[in-house]
Amino acid sequence: MGLASRLATGVEMLGLQAVVTSEMQEKCLAYMALMQKWNKVYNLTAVRDPEEMLVLHLLDSLSVLPYVQSGNVLDVGSGGGLPGLVIAITRPEVEVTTIDTVQKKAIFMRQVKAELGLLNAQVVHGRVEAYVPPARFSQVISRAFSDIALFKQLTTHLIAPQGRWLAMKGLVPSDELEQAEVVPKEVIRLHVPYLQAERHLIVFENT
Repeated sequence: MGLASRLATGVEMLGLQAVVTSEMQEKCLAYMALMQKWNKVYNLTAVRDPEEMLVLHLLDSLSVLPYVQSGNVLDVGSGGGLPGLVIAITRPEVEVTTIDTVQKKAIFMRQVKAELGLLNAQVVHGRVEAYVPPARFSQVISRAFSDIALFKQLTTHLIAPQGRWLAMKGLVPSDELEQAEVVPKEVIRLHVPYLQAERHLIVFENT
């Protein structure tokens, strides 16, 4: 099975075929191709194999789409743009900002934005704790950025009242939740196509 048909099947398995159009899937694959190309020089990700990249990066990022609301979202420690740029591709009505401290990663994300024409994406190079946006975000998401307590601590100044934190994790991080000393609104088990490992989305509200 080629990458395109594997992605299309994965999108169906996620129940997102009505949301993620074939044109969006093409853009996702173009994004992945750019990542592979830049990876040879910039070492954006440890994942090298295209099939693994499809599962561990694209489908993993797509698995959170049903839980991303309209409005604006900040992707913290975005790296090569995951899940932020995938959200920008597949949810054009959502204003996406990605932030990373590593300049080469920010440069790569800006290149993706330009080449794929992602008008709803903004890329910030800097430290999240020092970032002062024009407006606060209704959602702040992270994928393997830090433990939950630190994630919330570093981004509290960035989240709107009643906003939501979305922490993408593997196993349910019980220790982290205890240290965060706050009860999540939801702990959602994500099912990533072709992936045997567990994935969870931990949702907190800024009440």
